[in-house]
Amino acid sequence: MSAPIDSRRVRTLFSDPSRIADSDFLRREIARRMHERLALVKIQPRRILDAGCGEGADLLALQQQYPDAQVLGVDASVSMLQQVRTRQAAAQSSMNRLLSRFLPGRAGVPAGGNALLCADFSHLPVKPNSIDMLWSNLALHWHPQPDRVFAEWRRVLTIDGLLMFSCFGPDTFKEVRSAFAAIDQMPHVLPFVDMHDFGDMLIDTGFSTPVMDMETVTVTYASADKLIADVRAWGGNPLGNRCRGLLGRRARESVFEALAQNRDADGKIPLTFEIIYGHAFRPTPTKTSSGEAIIRFNPQKR
Repeated sequence: MSAPIDSRRVRTLFSDPSRIADSDFLRREIARRMHERLALVKIQPRRILDAGCGEGADLLALQQQYPDAQVLGVDASVSMLQQVRTRQAAAQSSMNRLLSRFLPGRAGVPAGGNALLCADFSHLPVKPNSIDMLWSNLALHWHPQPDRVFAEWRRVLTIDGLLMFSCFGPDTFKEVRSAFAAIDQMPHVLPFVDMHDFGDMLIDTGFSTPVMDMETVTVTYASADKLIADVRAWGGNPLGNRCRGLLGRRARESVFEALAQNRDADGKIPLTFEIIYGHAFRPTPTKTSSGEAIIRFNPQKR
């Protein structure tokens, strides 16, 4: 286990889309950077799955980049998927108005072949070898066993199918972790997995040539209050061994003072995000499920 994450708590924390709305700015920026990396990969997927699609912004971007592909969105939060449906309905309504104006015979044509699935992305309701590209933006770190997630993602990918994901690394929220350490030894921030460990997991679960990359993004705040509010907007603390009580006034003031001591020359308080990027392919299998070697014989035609 990467950490004693309570998966039911994660679903509860993400059950209210408005609660995490203020954190979407970074998800959009990371998605943009993922698309820059994706542009270097020559692939024309017919079926794409967004694991942990949230409010669905990446679904639209993926559909625009691959207009002929079927795009599936998977999320464990019913509320998030309801928001996706609302957005899709609004977009479809706008499209129908345009079609009615310029192509009257095409009004009412539905968006082709896309679907939303409410499920845990470590147990996908998808057939093996059915997804050409699996995309996941800042979602993997919310699962307690990422190695099992990778094994499931490999199961659904086609041969030579592409996995592309991003997630938080260990230095994420390091200022908050340090500030809380001054008042108690309870875990207030997730112990995010290291990039190299993710690379090892990918190899161990059967992916080939994983490419791992990391960068640090710093967001600054005028007040510690707003900083902590945004940390909560990122999902809060889903650890099973978290402190269940409320902070007292003195403890809260101590945390805020510790954060304020980090102010830069402009008077802003920094908050660090370590962003891990990874992509890998599902290779052609060399062994059967029982461990027997697969030998391929392709005779030349005369």
